[in-house]
Amino acid sequence: MTPEPDATASTTLSSSSGAGEEWQGLVADGGEPLPASNREVGFDGRIWSVVSEDVHFPGTTARRDVVLHPGAVAIIAIDAHDRVLLIRQYRHPVGQFLFEPPAGLMDALDESGRQTAERELGEEAGLRARTWHVLLDVFLSPGGTSEAIRIFLARDLDSLEGGRIHTGEAEEAHLPRAWVPLEEAKELVLTGALASPSAAAGILAAWAARDAGWDSLRPATAPWEARDRLIAHDRVRLPGSAGSWGDHSER
Repeated sequence: MTPEPDATASTTLSSSSGAGEEWQGLVADGGEPLPASNREVGFDGRIWSVVSEDVHFPGTTARRDVVLHPGAVAIIAIDAHDRVLLIRQYRHPVGQFLFEPPAGLMDALDESGRQTAERELGEEAGLRARTWHVLLDVFLSPGGTSEAIRIFLARDLDSLEGGRIHTGEAEEAHLPRAWVPLEEAKELVLTGALASPSAAAGILAAWAARDAGWDSLRPATAPWEARDRLIAHDRVRLPGSAGSWGDHSER
């Protein structure tokens, strides 16, 4: 089990600056949120909200805008020939078609991360997997959003009878598949040909895990501590919830 970071050390900030700032504690994410006040919900949409508030640092206060996100999962599916499944999908915010692993939002209250991953693998790729592991957990852009994503490794694949379960529209109506050898996929990431964060992180993690004989993999049901902390501090946009972080000290 991953050691719990020292909460006091993790949230103690120095008001000094310069080369003398050396961290002496455990190198692991964690700690408690800094106190904040004057919260305003600037946008409350179908999937996420934008919240603005004053964050109280030692000696100063700064206004911060945060995208409150439901979280997501992605699946690095590898077949018997060590090929990775990538799906070509249009992403309007960047105005490009990206090659990505199957993925989806954590937008069902009754689903675990693995259950969401199993559903998305069927809906976007028409596959099911008999062997599941956790590859890694990632904050996609922690300077601006609370989005946390768990990337699973799926192996021992079978095709669903009837093929892909077509449940989406628009971007998800047509999802061409590409099977890429893992070694080649790694090179595509390192040369900049693939820029999707779930593809880049997942492919590199799978390549490293295979290089280590798959011994570093966590069980598919391993605790998702990063998401648990977000939920504990009301930083997950749960289905049906408004853009609120609840009542914390000095709010």
